[in-house]
Amino acid sequence: MVSPVRRCSRTACARPAVATLTYVYADSTAVLGPLATYAEPHCYDLCAEHSERLTAPRGWEVVRLAMDPAATRPSGDDLEALADAVREAARTPPPRQDPPPGPPPRGADPVEVARRGHLRILRSPDP
Repeated sequence: MVSPVRRCSRTACARPAVATLTYVYADSTAVLGPLATYAEPHCYDLCAEHSERLTAPRGWEVVRLAMDPAATRPSGDDLEALADAVREAARTPPPRQDPPPGPPPRGADPVEVARRGHLRILRSPDP
């Protein structure tokens, strides 16, 4: 199982990530900012220690965006949205109404007979 906590990208570091590092090669700039919402393939997530010790190659500039420590914790709205999503997922769908037995009326649409995954078996109306 994969841990929901993103870890530092540095080799052998297992601490949780708190910042994201990106490079702007055209400007010779390394940008270190708050942890990105999603892990991106061309960005590096860093723990607090590695983000503080970050240096750039000679001739490069490091831009450090202000990080709000309170923003790393879930807010009340985040927790409420998560609780709402869990409640919605827990709701059972209403029972499916099966069509009445017997042949469908002429000119009617096909009737779903069975379903397997995303595939449906339809019965066409009698001509």
